[in-house]
Amino acid sequence: MNVGYVALIGRPNVGKSTLMNHLLGQKISITSRKPQTTRHRILGINTCEKGQAIYMDTPGMHQNEKKALNRYLNQTADTTLFGVDVVVWLIDGLAWQPYDDIIFKKLKRANLPVILVVNKVDRVQNKDAILEFFDEAKTKYPFEAMVPVSALKRINLIPLEETIFSLLPENDLIYPKDQITDRPTRFLAAEIIREKLTRRLGDELPYALTVEIERYEEQKKITKIYATILVERDTQKNIVIGKQGEMLKKVGTDARLDIEKLIDQKVYLQLWTKVKKGWSDSERALKSLGFDDIM
Repeated sequence: MNVGYVALIGRPNVGKSTLMNHLLGQKISITSRKPQTTRHRILGINTCEKGQAIYMDTPGMHQNEKKALNRYLNQTADTTLFGVDVVVWLIDGLAWQPYDDIIFKKLKRANLPVILVVNKVDRVQNKDAILEFFDEAKTKYPFEAMVPVSALKRINLIPLEETIFSLLPENDLIYPKDQITDRPTRFLAAEIIREKLTRRLGDELPYALTVEIERYEEQKKITKIYATILVERDTQKNIVIGKQGEMLKKVGTDARLDIEKLIDQKVYLQLWTKVKKGWSDSERALKSLGFDDIM
């Protein structure tokens, strides 16, 4: 069987989480149009007759490292290149960006087979432009393969998956056949809540926002979840709560429905909002909040 680890890398908001979810056929990593939605390294495990591909969704690689949270995101993305078998570099659009040169250098140091994936090709009118871009890409790096896809519309995902499995080494299964992620359900619940906040608040979303599960109680007929939304300022707290608490209620309803689908059980979800000043620029606070993959 072909078994191994696959790193999904790229700039923020290029569609890494959407791609992983569709390759798995199940939602594991949260998505939104907001850059840097993914903050943790998340494993998605796809076991099929071809073998087992263990996808590693990572925060987007970016240049801004002003705060401890930004440094954490970059370090998490960088360390993912160690110990994997294949790299899938996802980009969108048919143009290179300044930060891509840094990614090229990281890939050369890692010396791994790399698949270049151009996402959102359904938006490209001139299909010859894709071939021209791939010809240029060949002069920049010895890619094992180059695949145009639309992760959202599931275009070309089967050829991509076949290419990935062909590059994985022969090995025994690493995870049980029925396991789809390495993260516990309470972690996924917190991520779902954060996703709903991201989608509901849009441009108003405080960047320095995170979700902490205070209690997670599994009972026979219902799971009770008590979660706190942490922000850094009182004004941000007011945005999250909304007028007469309406925003928090909507986020709670959205999240509860998705969590019920995830665990296939009725859920009682209670949300609070709390100010924790400076949490995003404190390594100690980040560790206490579960940002400890590589710290």
